Amino acid sequence: MEDRKLTVRAVERALDILMCFTKNSELALTEISALIGLHKSTVHRLLTTLEDRGFVVRNKETEKYRLGLKIWELSMHLSQSDDPAIRLLPAMEALRDRLGETVSLYLRDEAERLRIQAVQSNQAIRRVAQVGVRLPLYVGASSKVLVAFAPQVDQDELLNSQDWPESVDREVYRQQLAEILKVGYAISMEEREPGAAAVSVPIFDRYGKAAAALSMSGPVTRLSADTLREYAPVLKEAAREMGMMI
Repeated sequence: MEDRKLTVRAVERALDILMCFTKNSELALTEISALIGLHKSTVHRLLTTLEDRGFVVRNKETEKYRLGLKIWELSMHLSQSDDPAIRLLPAMEALRDRLGETVSLYLRDEAERLRIQAVQSNQAIRRVAQVGVRLPLYVGASSKVLVAFAPQVDQDELLNSQDWPESVDREVYRQQLAEILKVGYAISMEEREPGAAAVSVPIFDRYGKAAAALSMSGPVTRLSADTLREYAPVLKEAAREMGMMI
């Protein structure tokens, strides 16, 4: 029997509802219904159950929903020994203090990258990186690092996907991946976000697998392409030490 047949539809839908809150702090019933493509009556029944169990809370004045304290309670029981966002935080803070810029940690999740940890720069003008943000894999230094050091079959699947934007040339992207593999890091200058620059390197775990991407980012007024290249060896050394922790 295929694994897909073993899933429970109602559970899938309830989880889809919870995932709607990764990009929105509060949502109305109609908004959730539109996001997951289900009729409002079905969504309402699921929300009622989630609310009864404490996973969502309804604002009685606005009739909008937000995540409940049960989500926080579950998060408190995450295994700190296995969570790289927790284990690598001190090393990320040390790197931020050394370079003075925002440091982020990314994991690949299918066709996206997920920022699982960030340490903000202490400078007055800085790039603020929010934890939990999902970003596409076709643009940005960390995205390219995660793809460049991924197995070839994963690269081919991504680049041959129908979801690949027509504005991003596949062949140029492949050439960029080859260069990143050669030098061991990637830089980006206002690729995804105007005024922002970044350099990113892979973190290899103890088995030699590229497990995450370590990034340093800040305003282009402080970070030229040459400056980012100068910082790359510092990030590589930090990533090497972090790799021994995961």
